[in-house]
Amino acid sequence: MERLVYDFLKRGRRFAVFGVSRDPGKYGYRVYFDLKRKGFEVYAVNPNIDCVDGDRVYSSVFDLPVMVDVAVLVVPPVVGLRVVEDCVRAGVRRVWLQPGAESEEILEFCRRNNIDVVWGVCVMVESAGV
Repeated sequence: MERLVYDFLKRGRRFAVFGVSRDPGKYGYRVYFDLKRKGFEVYAVNPNIDCVDGDRVYSSVFDLPVMVDVAVLVVPPVVGLRVVEDCVRAGVRRVWLQPGAESEEILEFCRRNNIDVVWGVCVMVESAGV
């Protein structure tokens, strides 16, 4: 897992955060702006809102203007499985499941589809030294 974390953060510079929120108290908001502040190229994804603090929010991975290196999920597992399935169809091969977004079903799907997946650790914590 350590190798994947390193690979995701050092080689992946474009991130899509799924589950971005307008609420600064929610992790979707915090993860998005934390990665931006650290210099990553970050895209916000949430089909229920169109902007967050002036930044455009995209409805799905298919609406993003570029191919991202890493999909960061800050969504419930029931939503996460659909997001990961879409990511696979879009060609995104790296998925970071924030704590609470993981499920055995998602992890098994990632294994079956040869998707690199990080789970059980927070991207904000792991990227602190980047």
